[in-house]
This record gives sequence, structure tokens and C-alpha cells, in this order.
Amino acid sequence: MENKTLLLEIGTEEIPAHAMPNILDQLKTSAEAIFKDNRIAIGAIKTLGTPRRLALLIDGVATRQADVSEERRGPSSKIAFDAEGKPSKAAIGFARGQKVKPEELITRDGYVYAVIHQAGRPTDELLKEMLPKIICGLSFPNNMRWGDLDFKFIRPIRWLVALLDEEIIAFELANVKSGRISRGHRFLSAGEFSIARAADYIADCEKNFVLVDQDQRRAMIVAEIEAVAKEHGGRAEITDDLLEEVLYLVEYPTALAGAIEQKYLSLPAEAVITPMRDHQRYFPVKNFEGALLPLFITVRNGGREYLDIVRHGNERVLKARLEDAKFFFEEDRKKTLEEHREKLKTVVFQEGLGSVYEKTERLEKLSSKIASMIKASDADRAHALRAARLSKADLVTGMVTEFTELQGVMGREYAKLDGEPIEVAVAIDEHYMPRFAGDAQPQSTAGRILSLADKIDNLVATFSRGLIPTGSQDPFALRRQALGIVNMLVEAQWSLPISELVDEAMDLLGICDDDRREKMQSDVADFMKLRLKNVLAPDIRYDVIDAVLEEVDDIYAVTLRARAVEHFLNAPDSARIVQAFVRAGNIAKKSLAMSIDEKLFEADAEIVLCKAFNAVKVVASELIAKRDYVGALEALQKLAQPIDSFFDSVMVMAEDERVRSNRLGLLKSIDALVKGVADFGKIVL
Repeated sequence: MENKTLLLEIGTEEIPAHAMPNILDQLKTSAEAIFKDNRIAIGAIKTLGTPRRLALLIDGVATRQADVSEERRGPSSKIAFDAEGKPSKAAIGFARGQKVKPEELITRDGYVYAVIHQAGRPTDELLKEMLPKIICGLSFPNNMRWGDLDFKFIRPIRWLVALLDEEIIAFELANVKSGRISRGHRFLSAGEFSIARAADYIADCEKNFVLVDQDQRRAMIVAEIEAVAKEHGGRAEITDDLLEEVLYLVEYPTALAGAIEQKYLSLPAEAVITPMRDHQRYFPVKNFEGALLPLFITVRNGGREYLDIVRHGNERVLKARLEDAKFFFEEDRKKTLEEHREKLKTVVFQEGLGSVYEKTERLEKLSSKIASMIKASDADRAHALRAARLSKADLVTGMVTEFTELQGVMGREYAKLDGEPIEVAVAIDEHYMPRFAGDAQPQSTAGRILSLADKIDNLVATFSRGLIPTGSQDPFALRRQALGIVNMLVEAQWSLPISELVDEAMDLLGICDDDRREKMQSDVADFMKLRLKNVLAPDIRYDVIDAVLEEVDDIYAVTLRARAVEHFLNAPDSARIVQAFVRAGNIAKKSLAMSIDEKLFEADAEIVLCKAFNAVKVVASELIAKRDYVGALEALQKLAQPIDSFFDSVMVMAEDERVRSNRLGLLKSIDALVKGVADFGKIVL
């Protein structure tokens, strides 16, 4: 069967850059599903995109839909045939409904079946229905309507190209008819151009100054930026998020350098980089020692003509931004951070939860609590408390008011300029970490203490208002903050009971009602459990995660238990040992008491098991207390053989109630000790 290449291009007005990756992923997923549903075999599938177009390019498209045979069950054979074996009215009616002859019915398993053969339709016919479905199946965060149409899309559709090799797949959508005419670069091309064959699409676009393949465009952007930076004796700082945004702002990239006046380099580096990168989408350039150079690199959507004019325009725009930054910086420096802090009394933290000034007071007390729990040094405690006091002061500075991305960063810089200890300055910056997915965690002890205090206060305060994130809604970024707590505790190897911190936060917020406090503990534990599950999931078996997540108060300990159990399950004899633990646990559910009276033991096997338990309990309990769960499991596995012997020779549910309760108490005690590491009843063998 001959295979062909399919091209679908959706030409639009400029699509927001941030939306493009998701749309291209959707386009591929939607196409794969629709081709599968329609039984059309395809080869490699690729999605391509620029600001003005979304394209689908599929190789190896079968020219016909696959044939299909389907069996449909009819009446039972007793009903379908009379005494002479001839088709009954029921069989004849069933055959007629399935459009087959009665004699073509087959009998199997006491029923008659009709075999329906359906020949595949030509692909080009089906594509006329499929391609509009692919387009209409895309979803966007925001839609537009235009003209008097009842059609919605992220941006108005201006042209459609649909080709199966040379053949046009004709359909109409939003008053636009499909064809072979595309459009080139707005300024560099002659405008419209014709695509003769689907396989020529990428090359035809490039001839018209459109690099439609985003991978090719990305590589070109990086190469040009690096070449320009090298030419000026530096290295460009290319972040993934900025590169991705620029990638979908241009169709034909050209990198160029612009100058920054030397006077602006007296500002903190972030005060120059933020307006440059986040507001103007320029790439900063640093020397090989890491110092900022007085130049930037930008990427224009065009060729190399009139670069001096483009450069001059970009320099003027950035200069205005940097002049603002310089003004705000100089105004801010007329006060210390301590003096700025007073203005926090006028800033509301959250509705009904006082001011940000009051929040900093809570952070001081919560930081003190955490410092005591981790046995921090006097210096680290003092630095954490001082940083907590000043942590939010930069929020009311002109610089952060204008460039909100700089919260914490400017606090760090202003603290250093005020002569605060460097540890205090670093902690002010670190307490916001991680600021986004994949960001670094705090590294200093003071920074970790303050970061943990701030995140716990945010969780408890927001939960107290009933604003627990649901679905995709998380306006206070609580999931990211909870994930930050988990990762920070694991990285710092801090074993802290979260419930104690939540209690302290509730005390500081004035939450006194017992029912509210109990619900708060439950809500926070459930919320942290989900984050911890996400952290463990990439490396730990799902059943092991379930086995250790019953108690998550000590987050770091949970991760140690998970890794210890995973290691234990890789041992050759682990299945037998797990089964012994599970047998004991299952029977132990019938008892609540863990009391053991050795005088009531009657059988040798229960005496042996009790002695083994007493010996193992001492060792295992000490190891669990030290969080040596690998060692604890090595000790606990010594109970497996006595447990098996016990069940082989002892009737647990004895008629004598005292004997029965005593045996159940022994098993309950063993189960409780084992569950200090994991609930092995949740392990899938």
C-alpha cells in the first residue's frame, strides 16, 4: 500500500509565545488519536510552529483506512434454529438487521454471530472530516471570536494549507478554505507562496524567510547569541524560559548586541538584568569571571538589514527602563531596611490575617522554634531571627514595587549595603526559594530556617481561610511551597515533626478552637502527603510509597523508610519475610490490645516467638529511633521464621479467651514494631 505525506498548516495572527509549546503538544496528541480512531496507519509525526502558524507534518500516511471485521452476537442457538436446524424468525431478523444472509451466521458458545466486514475508505475522503476535528479539538487558556462567527480559537485563523502529497484536502473552517497557499515572513518575503508538495513544506517556508521548524530555529538562535557574545569577549546568559519565549516570537531570527551605559552597572546586577531579561527579553552578557558587561543581546524577527537602527531603538528602550531602576534604587537607599519595615504595617498580608508587619513578627517566633528543634548554633539562630525581621521590608521599596520579580533579591542587596551580616542578607533572598519549578533550594542554615517558617505560616494562614487548592486552582502557589518544604527537609536531612510547626503557627495566628486545630492538622498532613508522594514517585515503587505514607509527620524519615524498604525488597528472600509480616498483621487486626503475659503461653512456638520478639524489639527500636531503617529491617527479618513456625503449630483463636487475647497481643506488638518502618500489607509481591 502506497504511503504519502500529510501537511496541515493553520495560519493565524500572532499567538502568545507562552502558549505555543502546549498547543503543539496538543496538536500532536490530537492527531495521533484521530488517526488511530480512524484506522489510518501513519509514520513519523512532527508538529511545527512559529508565532503565525501551527503545522502538522506526518510521513507514511496510508492511502486507505484499514479494513475491519467485527463479530456481533445474536440470539442463542436454541432460539436461532428450529428442530430441523433451519434458521428461525429470530435468526432471520437478526441477520437482516446486520445486513448478512441467514446462512452466513456462525454458531459458537451457544450463540449465533454475524461477521461484519467493513472495507476501509480512502484516506483523502476521511481527511476532509478529520482535519477540522483536529483543529477544533485544540483548547486554549483564552479564546477569541472574530467577525460574526460563532467559532473560537486562540487567534483569528487567516489561512489553511492541507495537502496529501500534491493533492489538496478541501474543507472550510471559520470562512477560510483550505488550499496550498501559505504566507511568508511579514517583511522579508513577497507575501503568499504556493506549496507544491507536502514534503517540500519546510524548505518552501525557509525560501520565504520562515524557519518553521522550532528545533532548527532554537539552534540558530543559540548559535547566533553565542557568536555575538564571543565577538564582544563575553558569554551570554541564556535561560531556558527566555529562550523558549524568544523562540516563539520570531520566524527568522537575527541576534545583535546593544550597549548599556557604564553608569547603570553601579546598580546591583539583578537590578540591571531583570528589566533587561524579564521586561525587554534581552540576554545579559557576562565576562568569564561572571561580572556583567555593559552590553545586551537581543533577537530580532528579521534579517541583517538596518541593524544599526534596530540596535539604537532597543538601546533607547532599555535605557528608559534602567533609568527608572536607578531612580528607585537611589530613593530606596535613603532608608535602611529596618526603616522600610515600618511601612509594612500598612500592607495587608491576607484578608482577616493582619498586616505583613505582623507576619514578620510571627516569622521571628516560628524561626526561633525551628532553630531550637534543629539545635542550630547561636549564630545561625541570630541570623535567622534577624533575617525574619527584615524578610519582607523590601516589598515596600520602589525597586520591588516596580520590578516585583526582585523581591528577596533587593532585600539581600539592601541588607548588604546596610552592613547586615552576609548570612542575614543571603537568608532574606533564600527564604523565597524555590521561586519556580526547578529552582534551587535554600543552602544556608539561616535561609532554610526562615524559608521553612515562611512556608508553614503561608500554608496554615491560607488554609485557615478555607483556601485549600483544588483542581488546577492554586492562586497562592501553596503546592510549590509545600513541595519546597519537602525537598528542603530532605536535602537538609532535618527530621522535624510538621505537626509541631503547624501547632506553633496556629498559636501565632490565634487559632484556638480545638475542632479547627484538629482539622488543620489533618488538612496539612494530607496536603504534604501528596507532595511527598510526588517527590518519591520517580525513584520508588508505588506500593512502597503507599506502605510508608501512613505517617508523614517526619518527612525526611519517610523518605529514608521508603528507600530502606525498596532496598530490602531487592533481597532474594524478601517475599517470604514480607508474607510473614503480612500474616501477623492480618490476624493482629482482630485485637486492639498489645499486652503480653508470658505465663499464658502454652505452645513452644509461641514461647520461641515471644523471646525472638523481645530480643529484636530492643535492637529494632533503637535503630528506628536513630532512623537506621536498613538496619532495623535486618533485625526485623529475624522474626520471619518464628512467625511461620508459630502459625504452623499454634491456633491463634483459642477457645480460652485469655490465651486467645495473649496470642493476639503478641502479634499486635510485632505488627506495631514492623509498622515503625512500613505497612507491608500494602506491598505487591
